[in-house]
Amino acid sequence: MRPSSFRAFLFDMDGTLLTSIEAAERVWGAWARRHGIDPAVLLPTIHGVRVEETIARQQLPGIDIAREARAITDAELDDMHGVHAIEGAAAFLRSLPADAWAVVTSAPRLLAERRMQAAGLPLPAVMVTAEDVRVGKPSPEGYLSAAAQLGVEACDCLVFEDAPAGMQAGEAAGATVIVVMATHATGAPHQGLHITGYTGVQLHADAGRYRLSWPDGSAG
Repeated sequence: MRPSSFRAFLFDMDGTLLTSIEAAERVWGAWARRHGIDPAVLLPTIHGVRVEETIARQQLPGIDIAREARAITDAELDDMHGVHAIEGAAAFLRSLPADAWAVVTSAPRLLAERRMQAAGLPLPAVMVTAEDVRVGKPSPEGYLSAAAQLGVEACDCLVFEDAPAGMQAGEAAGATVIVVMATHATGAPHQGLHITGYTGVQLHADAGRYRLSWPDGSAG
């Protein structure tokens, strides 16, 4: 049975708290063309996973994965055009107690911090990034680490996600997953809770647990 209240909230970043699709697809599209890869085939696969893992999946002969990953990250650091917050995200994050939320992202730390700042979002006390895990999403490692750093069990967390790999990671951690649909015109492949944005979402606290309510009275 799905819990109705939680001790903490764990957020993916790209596509969940902010959109960086324009910038990411510009950088990855250019990289794909340099390596003879069809961008239309590559771009749908880049979201929610670490750069190194996306590169490795291409199985390009003789490629230096670490060097290519650094080049892509450097290019993304230089391109913040079109990076902006999901509607209502900034106000919602600022309504949360500092010890009750974290970000778990497949982006490198510097890129994550820069995108959060470019989108006008507050930085969390706990942020688990690409460098902090041995295996990226869909492994639950990042979400388990964030919950532990907040001093809670993952089963007491609500995970906000947008990409299939992240949804799988949250569920594998034992958390409840809610899907943010703001950047998915055709809908994310998930049958559970979902929201289109954060406007009007209200936080209700009771004895160290938190419940959320939506303008229409429910989510999903």
